[in-house]
Amino acid sequence: MGLLTIGAFARAARLSPKALRLYDELGLLPPAAVDGESGYRFYDPAQLERARLIAWLRRLGMPLARIRQVCELEPEAAAEQVAAYRAQIVAETAAREQLATFLVDYLSGRGSAVDNTKTMIGIRYAARSDAGPVRTSNEDAAYAGARLLAVADGTRGPGGNLASAAAIDALKPLEALETLTSTAMPAGDLLGALADAVNQADKVIQGIAEATPSGEAVTTLTAMLWSGSRLALVHIGDTRAYLVRDGELFQITHDHTYVQSLVDDGRLSPAEAASHPQRSLLVRALTGTGGPQPDLSVHTAEPGDRYLLCSDGLSTVVAPESLRHVLTGTADPEQVLDELVGLAYAAGAPDNIACVVADVVTL
Repeated sequence: MGLLTIGAFARAARLSPKALRLYDELGLLPPAAVDGESGYRFYDPAQLERARLIAWLRRLGMPLARIRQVCELEPEAAAEQVAAYRAQIVAETAAREQLATFLVDYLSGRGSAVDNTKTMIGIRYAARSDAGPVRTSNEDAAYAGARLLAVADGTRGPGGNLASAAAIDALKPLEALETLTSTAMPAGDLLGALADAVNQADKVIQGIAEATPSGEAVTTLTAMLWSGSRLALVHIGDTRAYLVRDGELFQITHDHTYVQSLVDDGRLSPAEAASHPQRSLLVRALTGTGGPQPDLSVHTAEPGDRYLLCSDGLSTVVAPESLRHVLTGTADPEQVLDELVGLAYAAGAPDNIACVVADVVTL
């Protein structure tokens, strides 16, 4: 069979000629030949498989830059990339559902705008970011203040440390909000302030990415903003937040990773996930593209609670039972950090470590 005109090829591939011209300009699907005088494009029938794959991926909503990467991979690797993108779609849908559920409760009156807690509470806190004995750079960041706790884990390479620092810096002005109002903030205002700050962080990260050779700057972020007895939690990526209450340890964030999506689907056990070669592949993070949005939620703190925020440099090498043993002890936050970092070092500490520990106390 000879070459097909752009019109005939478009009909066979179920794409428009306009789309084919765009894909040619992007180098995604160049024609087999171009007439030197007329400029007409001609395609080889063997290109139909790639064209149909592009069409399917576009219907899935995949960005063109990512489609180009998938098309250059061997089938098995391409399938893994599509599976990872599916996991990202599922995670984004779950995040929207979570936010919609909160809004329904809030607007229907179940989420009160007034903090009725009579007991005045505060927090004792400590934060640390450690490069570890293996890494020569530190892309993790940690911060703790009277109303804000945060950890962020930037990806390795140029821009990672700047992205993690930018994510936390964008949140720091929120500490002054309650001081300005002199009252506990309504739950909706807390979440709105966090969401706006994260959007600002994403814009700063975009500038960082544009200034790096790779054009990429990525970070995770897990942070808590306190007001009265409430805390608003923002989370994206695989940094984590834990709560210790009544001697029990609870993970209150959900990892946004490809491997976690396999666990959620029942295709992988937690034990298998711990040693999976792609356990660090993120499906959601702050990338400077205005894409995936973080999880947002509101929690009520109680005197005696202890919170841990940490990067995967701690959570992937220290078992939950070991975390619980240290966190349920009587040591103060600084001493707890010493013990946790010591456990990570004892396990080899192959990654940077960022930790924040906060105890809820009665004032």
